[in-house]
Amino acid sequence: MQNNALWTEKYRPSDFSEIKGQKEIVKRVKAFVEMQNLPHLLFAGPAGVGKTSLSLVIAKKLFKDAWRQNFLELNASDERGIDIIRNKVKDFARTRAIGSVPFKIIYLDECDALTREAQQALRRTMENYSQTCRFVLSANYSSKIIEPIQSRCVVFRFKQLDKKDIVEIVEKIAKDEKLKIDDKAKEALYEVCGGDCRKLENVLQSSAAIAEHITEDLIHSMASVAKPKEIREVLELALKNKFIEARNKLLDLMLSYGLAGIDVIKQIQKEIIELGIDNRSKMILIEKCGEIEFRMTEGSDEFVQLEALLSQFALVNN
Repeated sequence: MQNNALWTEKYRPSDFSEIKGQKEIVKRVKAFVEMQNLPHLLFAGPAGVGKTSLSLVIAKKLFKDAWRQNFLELNASDERGIDIIRNKVKDFARTRAIGSVPFKIIYLDECDALTREAQQALRRTMENYSQTCRFVLSANYSSKIIEPIQSRCVVFRFKQLDKKDIVEIVEKIAKDEKLKIDDKAKEALYEVCGGDCRKLENVLQSSAAIAEHITEDLIHSMASVAKPKEIREVLELALKNKFIEARNKLLDLMLSYGLAGIDVIKQIQKEIIELGIDNRSKMILIEKCGEIEFRMTEGSDEFVQLEALLSQFALVNN
């Protein structure tokens, strides 16, 4: 593998044993592969937890060297209309597989982005070509997939990676890339990536490009995330009615880390739980976070909305 390769590809699992955090799912899928009889599958779950990696491992284990000829990967968020189902998918599905396995595999990533018309066309295609083709569908939200498709698939729900799994991945990469990573940096990586392995590897590769000794500060600066204690200091100032100081500190943090308003809201929401205030006040403030986030996504000014949120912290303690 080249030195300039993306780590998300360089460290992509190539065997069932390398897939972290989805033990039960891997066990069941491995049994299907060993029987060489795969039903249609629906992988649902957040980004970066192994849905695409598991699909590639299935293809490689089933078809061996001929996996590229028997595996079609499409991203439904790029090509989400009915034409992609009628043309690309049908053309691939109607021809027989190369080798001893009697079917091909079509992997549709982010298929919750398909229009309802395209999903209806996909449902018919899944029925008509089940002899020569199996579908593996991937979605962040299974609720956006129409019920007739869900009923034709075995549904597997992926979960975010645990801290133990994240640390294992970090330590493997550190060993292979000859990096020194502090324990606090590992904690920061877990906090920053939130169980998303793809994000973890991207942040780690960016940090490794700057220094071989990776620290907590470097992780926070590369991920454009403020340190939790700095966000907590802002909130505590607001709770003490030091509104102007809290506002100025928050603006400094946003400018120094290059933070977007949505990112700040998510960090604030996490830190509210840790504050030494009563539960009722915490509930009020979390509700305000939801309201402010909605306003931001609708296009309101980030700074004005964050100031409004800080004012609520000052008011809740009066």
